[in-house]
Amino acid sequence: MPNTILDFERLAEARVFPDKTPYKSLSVHHILDISRRSGAPGREIEIAALENGIVPERYARNMRTFSLADQAALLKAHAAVVGLGGLGGAVTEILARMGVGRLTLVDGDRFEDSNLNRQLLSSIAHLGHLKAEAARQRVDQINPSVGCRGSAEFLTPENAPELLAPCDVVVDCLDNLPARFMVEDACRQAGRPMVSAAVAGTSGHVTTIFPEDRGLRLIYGEPQHLPLKGAETALGTVPFSVIFLASLECAEVAKIILKKGSPFRNKLLVADLTDGVIEVMNLA
Repeated sequence: MPNTILDFERLAEARVFPDKTPYKSLSVHHILDISRRSGAPGREIEIAALENGIVPERYARNMRTFSLADQAALLKAHAAVVGLGGLGGAVTEILARMGVGRLTLVDGDRFEDSNLNRQLLSSIAHLGHLKAEAARQRVDQINPSVGCRGSAEFLTPENAPELLAPCDVVVDCLDNLPARFMVEDACRQAGRPMVSAAVAGTSGHVTTIFPEDRGLRLIYGEPQHLPLKGAETALGTVPFSVIFLASLECAEVAKIILKKGSPFRNKLLVADLTDGVIEVMNLA
């Protein structure tokens, strides 16, 4: 996009990071304007800017932790979020703000009153509305450069290949144990890694599962012996636990996409926020 590159150079502003390092910046409004005039998606414009040494200003505070190449890699990536309740709503918010370029958001459920204590996508105005549609609208509001597909259906063995195969990573945000195993099976068949978390009261855990791993069986045992729901039925789900575990899931997504750091593969991070205890257990 040669004309767009000329626009970058003309519109880029000189700025400095908090550590006083200088950089060239492109504002959200300039990206929207270039997209409108060129017909190119915002995601492609942001990738091209980064590859030409210019930082889209919305990601400026990602820099220094992420490089320009890291941010471009995030924008080129595709993540699926399965379940758009407490965990899934927070994961969607974080991934969109982080700049993961394409999101497939899957949930056939609708909002109800009891969601309001923890589900970031819920509001009084959204009660009775589809969670997938609210998630898609939220992504459009906070980062229109992210390509977003909201799928208002529950994941099944039949629709999983079409929904998950295009993705680089799948985030399990479900509260249903049999469905969680079904997502793991679908990820294994699609050859995709899965980040999985569960929350109960002020506790929770997170793990990352690659297709060749034993995965959830190392945590729960064989699926045919499991109840429908986990400990959250007795302990509830409070907002700070949900958002904490969602943040850990997003950190795992970044590790997988960027191939940096050590994902919790064959490990289980377990957190008890009441007693302030966080442990990492080896599963295999």
